[in-house]
Amino acid sequence: MNETVVTHDQVGLSEEDVLKMYETMLLARRIDERMWLLNRAGKIPFVISCQGQEAAQVGAAFALDNQKDYIAPYYRDMGVVLHFGMTAKDLMLSAFAKAEDPNSGGRQMPGHFGQKKNRILTGSSPVTTQVPHAVGVALAGRLQQKDFITFVTLGEGSSNQGDFHEGANFAGVHKLPVIIMVENNQYAISVPVERQLGCAKVSDRGIGYGMPGITVDGKNPLEVYKVVKEAADRARNGEGPSLIEAVTFRLTAHSSDDDDRQYRTAEDIAEGRAKDPILLFEKYIKDAGIADESWFEQINEQLMVIVNEATDYAEAAPYAAPEDALKYVFAEGDEA
Repeated sequence: MNETVVTHDQVGLSEEDVLKMYETMLLARRIDERMWLLNRAGKIPFVISCQGQEAAQVGAAFALDNQKDYIAPYYRDMGVVLHFGMTAKDLMLSAFAKAEDPNSGGRQMPGHFGQKKNRILTGSSPVTTQVPHAVGVALAGRLQQKDFITFVTLGEGSSNQGDFHEGANFAGVHKLPVIIMVENNQYAISVPVERQLGCAKVSDRGIGYGMPGITVDGKNPLEVYKVVKEAADRARNGEGPSLIEAVTFRLTAHSSDDDDRQYRTAEDIAEGRAKDPILLFEKYIKDAGIADESWFEQINEQLMVIVNEATDYAEAAPYAAPEDALKYVFAEGDEA
C-alpha cells in the first residue's frame, strides 16, 4: 500500500476542491444513513451501503472528467454517481422504487445505478458484469476515435469472478483506456479477504494482464485521487489500463438483509469505526486550516435539508403503472 501521506496542494487540488470532496462524501453518508432508517421503518425494501467507502469513491471520481468520461459503478458507489450528476432525489426515488427513478423507473434493485445523460452505465445484479461492459465501451470509444476513458469499480470478492479476469485481460491485450478500481472492504458478504485471495493483494493481479497494479489507502480521498489521476493520465496518453486496489472498511452489514454480527466481532467493527474516512478527512481539513467547526456544522445542516426534501419528494411520488413492467422488454410498434 502507498504509505506516503499526500496533501491537497501536492496533487493540484484547491481548498475549494477539498471542501467539495468532503461535501460529496458527507452527502453520500447522510443519504445512506437515511435509507437505513427508512428500511427499518418498513418504508423501503433494501439498502446496500456505501458507509466507510466514501473516501475511495469520491477521491476517484474527482480524478476523472465528469463531463466526458464513462463510469460503470458497482452497487455501493453512491459517492461516484453523486459526483457524476445523480442527485439525492434521484437516489431516493430509486430507494422507494418510484416511477421517476432515473435508473430503471422503479423496476431495479437500489444501488443498480444507470443514467444515460451522465454516462453512468447500467449495472446488473450478477456481480462483476460491469467490467467487460466498461472495457467494451472503452473499445468502442477507441474505434470511434472518441476522447474519453472508462472507470469501473467492484468489490474484492468480485475480483474472483470470471468477468473480472476476462475484462482485465482484454483491456490489457488491447491497451484500452480503462481504470479498474477494486474497493477492498475486506469482506465478500461474510467471507474475509484472507479466504478469498491466494495472493497478498488484489493489485498483484495487474501484472498478469500487462497493467500496473497499485494498492492505496482507501480511507484517504487525496491518496486515491492521486493514483486514479495518474492512471487517468496514462489512459489518455494511450498507455493502457490500470488496476487500483483501494483498501477500505465496510462500516455496515453487507446489506439490510445481512447480520454481520454472525461473522465480525464487536472489536473489529469498533476498530473500523475509529478509522471512519469522513472523520479522518474532517481532521485533515481542520489541521490544514481550510475550514473550522462552524463550516462543518453549516454544511451538515445544508445537506440534511437536501436529504429531507429528497425523502419527502420520493415518498410522495407515484409508483409506476403495472404495465410499465413490460417497457423496454419487447419491441413495440415501429421498433418491431
